[in-house]
Amino acid sequence: MKAQDLVGTYSIIGSNQDALENAYKGELHLSLDLNNRILAKWIINKTQEQFGTGFFKNNILVINFNYKCEEKKIYKGVVVYKCLNKDILEGFWSEEKGNPKFIGSENCFRIKKNRLIN
Repeated sequence: MKAQDLVGTYSIIGSNQDALENAYKGELHLSLDLNNRILAKWIINKTQEQFGTGFFKNNILVINFNYKCEEKKIYKGVVVYKCLNKDILEGFWSEEKGNPKFIGSENCFRIKKNRLIN
């Protein structure tokens, strides 16, 4: 697989970095910059935007991400995905302000556009 194979939109389901394992859903949009580095944008629970940049090697995708919380503070973290294939990513993540006793999880499934048959 190459980084170009990962470009697209994914449906995500994950759990937060806490004892309660609070679940969330959303979308992940992956694209490439001019140097073939990964650009990521998450929309979590239809309200929170997160942004990241990363790299891909040996079917592992690593993305450093950040987002602004409701108090306008910026939080940073890292997510690591094992790319099972170009349509399914299995990951775990941690952020700097999260509970260090726990790790978040996130699974991504490519959203395929319906094709019209003439």
